[in-house]
Amino acid sequence: MHPMVKPALRRGWRDLGTAQFGMTPAHALTLGPLDAATSGFLDLLNGTRGLPLLRAEGRRLKLPDGRVDALVDRLARAGLVDDACGGGPAAGALRGKPEVLRRLRPDLASLSLTSPEPGGAPARLAARRALRVRVLGAGRVGALVAAVLSGAGVGEVAVRDEGRVRPWDVAPGGLPPESVGERRDTAAAAAVRRAAPDRPPRHARSPGSAAGEPGLSLVILTPRDEVAVHAPDPGAAQPLLASGTPHLYAGVVEGTGVVGPLVLPGETACAGCLHESRTDRDPTWPRLLAQWRSGTGTRPVGACDLALSTTVAGLAAAHALAFLDGVSPSGEGARWEVSLPGLNWRSRPVVPHPACRCGAAERPGEKADGEHSSTPARSRATMAVQRRSTERAREAGAARPTGTWRAHV
Repeated sequence: MHPMVKPALRRGWRDLGTAQFGMTPAHALTLGPLDAATSGFLDLLNGTRGLPLLRAEGRRLKLPDGRVDALVDRLARAGLVDDACGGGPAAGALRGKPEVLRRLRPDLASLSLTSPEPGGAPARLAARRALRVRVLGAGRVGALVAAVLSGAGVGEVAVRDEGRVRPWDVAPGGLPPESVGERRDTAAAAAVRRAAPDRPPRHARSPGSAAGEPGLSLVILTPRDEVAVHAPDPGAAQPLLASGTPHLYAGVVEGTGVVGPLVLPGETACAGCLHESRTDRDPTWPRLLAQWRSGTGTRPVGACDLALSTTVAGLAAAHALAFLDGVSPSGEGARWEVSLPGLNWRSRPVVPHPACRCGAAERPGEKADGEHSSTPARSRATMAVQRRSTERAREAGAARPTGTWRAHV
């Protein structure tokens, strides 16, 4: 292990013996009391020295025997230390690609804040290369979501859509102006390739082997049709439910951005649950929905504001990455909505419905309906590796020795 105080957290001194790591309430911690020798030793935790050399430096600074190991352990349990050489073989292979790693340095720094264990951040970043994501819909939202996921290091991002790119599909970071007239899926695939920091890994397959390609880690539905955004079609998601594939909804309808729900088949509410709940609240809902879906003639261009669609794409990609990294984001079992011009985000729970055949309502302890705000995430295993989340962070916090505490900033 080559301990390194996480560089993403800025350090400041509250007084001569108390250091604060980080500025924001979500991640700031204070450490103290510290004597002069220990304070100087912190500067040596920069990832260039292993523990044997650090122990020798500790003796040179006249630190008591065992102080170096105790301090490193204390900082590691507080989530302040990373391992500059950790993360396993996949992370080591990623370090062997300096150009790729330079592109992803901000992502690695961000992951270090949500991965308390040393080496966790490079392990998660490297694990993204093995994931497969499919985006259904290549409009202003979908194409940008796909490009962001590709740029964040997800190994394979495929986009499915029909028709050709229209002028109003163009968006910065998504489909460029020169793609107008091209097939949507072809243009979106080009955007994904442009955003990728590296070529996607090849999935080895033995000749004559019955083993198919790796399964999808996540499907993101970003329909260009406003009705499909407002009222997702349960039938369209049946293959995903049957195969147990997690899927996330996102889009813009009449100047309102929507992200969620994130559906975990058999565990959380799906599009069918949403439809049944709406029917319970409003008996005329099926009649209205039938009229909206049966609209004839040329449909007008939807009210999909460029800034709003970009915001929705960013939040959808962030929810997707959190899930892929092993954390259950707040979009699980909820729809996040934001409307112009107020731009106030609100969360509307999507509760499993007993009339829906998805089976999620059979799980005990489901929450009641009503609005709620973002809550601490739960850990989850994705198709990459077993992850940890804020639960483990709480354990680290509970185990912190006296002198390390959460900063009130």
